Amino acid sequence: MNNPTTNPSSLPPTPHSPRLTIGLYAAVVFLYWMSLYLYVPTLPTYAESKTDTLAMVGLVIAQYGIWQAFIRFPLGIASDWVGRHKPFIVGGFALAGLGALVMGTANSVDGLAVGRAITGLAAGTWVVLVVGFSSLFPPREAVRASALLTFIGSAGRVLATGVTGWLNGLGGYPLAFFAATGAAALAILVALLTKEQHRPPKPPSLKDLVQISLRRDVLLPSLIAAASQYANWATTFGFTPILAKGLGATDVALSMLTSMNIGVVIAGNLAAATISKRIDARWMTAIAFMLMAVGIVEIALAHSLLPLFLAQFCIGLAQGVSNPVLMGLSIRFVEEERRATAMGLHQAVYAVGMFTGPWLSGLLADEVGIPPMYWATAAVCLVVGLLAAWLLAAKQADE
Repeated sequence: MNNPTTNPSSLPPTPHSPRLTIGLYAAVVFLYWMSLYLYVPTLPTYAESKTDTLAMVGLVIAQYGIWQAFIRFPLGIASDWVGRHKPFIVGGFALAGLGALVMGTANSVDGLAVGRAITGLAAGTWVVLVVGFSSLFPPREAVRASALLTFIGSAGRVLATGVTGWLNGLGGYPLAFFAATGAAALAILVALLTKEQHRPPKPPSLKDLVQISLRRDVLLPSLIAAASQYANWATTFGFTPILAKGLGATDVALSMLTSMNIGVVIAGNLAAATISKRIDARWMTAIAFMLMAVGIVEIALAHSLLPLFLAQFCIGLAQGVSNPVLMGLSIRFVEEERRATAMGLHQAVYAVGMFTGPWLSGLLADEVGIPPMYWATAAVCLVVGLLAAWLLAAKQADE
């Protein structure tokens, strides 16, 4: 892998050396995702213990996605408007800590929903983190930069989800939430150490916003990513832990199930960064969706924990490849001063999948059960995979 710091002339000037700037960003991103994922593996089962319906469990989980969908596009616009990233990053970390604290002290499922909504707002910070990190690389390396950043975030999520079961055993469900609050506080301290180059403010105009929103090179990868997130949050972060619990999984096993999935995401990130220059993006995306469908079918057929681990491997690899590819495609041809707005749109659109996945699948699971719901989700993946290959090929033909 080429070192992006070996050619300083290709990078925008920054108050810190490129190596230090990238290192600080890496630390901030690592802690950011830890603060958002320390409690995730057992959140569905914790929510289930406080309600009688799967639909309500799905609604709690969906809060994370729905508030991202609302905040990310406006946040991208605001970042471009003021020409700064740091205030939004620090504010997002503060919300991550607050949301975790609210969930850790919640006495009802409603309290969990409120706390999860706050963390959804915190997750909007990913917009400015992605754009800030991508600005350290030449535009032609947008996909590679996205893959590297996703890799760092995945490493943070693996560590966070890997210790959830241990934390639950040590101090019950609330301890993981309190640890997440501590990680958010540490992230704020690291973020305050960073320096950023102030960009010229770019006040938003209705014409520019409409143009960005209608750009096919921005919107198409975003819609495909929304379908990917729908499947992922309906399964890995939605109802797979509940299904696993019914098959005898302990909290530690649930923690391992999620952390292994995210660990495989890292392998997918590295694969995407390595092969992005050699394999067409449309084929990478289509294969990822097919692999995701295979994993979901495995879960629908599972009668023991082993198939669930194999399924999580397939889904994790699919997510690891498709996410950075689609993220990079969405900003590849966007001007530097409008990238935060474009990334905000991309993340707002795919966040729709993050809340419709657990929400709609929860409603469906209440009606027909979890396995039939998984079959329907797998069918969505197959259809989207084929459409993605066709539509991305048509987009490239137009360029």
